[in-house]
Amino acid sequence: MDYGLIGKIEKAKRYAEDRKRFTFEKFEVTFRGDNNDHHVTFENGKFQCDCEFFMTHERCGHTMAIEILLKDMIPLTEAA
Repeated sequence: MDYGLIGKIEKAKRYAEDRKRFTFEKFEVTFRGDNNDHHVTFENGKFQCDCEFFMTHERCGHTMAIEILLKDMIPLTEAA
């Protein structure tokens, strides 16, 4: 294996362990809920989810789970 590549792999592992190096600005994800799949997006510091609960509360279990998963990797949302 290329020694330069070995060094890059080790550096990548160190980077991956330091979650504060990453900030997600926008993304979309399919969230597999207990009953249905849901489409969740994040852009400009705001989540959107296609579930009924989100439509009335602007937060839901799907968006909160992603907030927990990506802690320190997304800007704080207004409701957080």
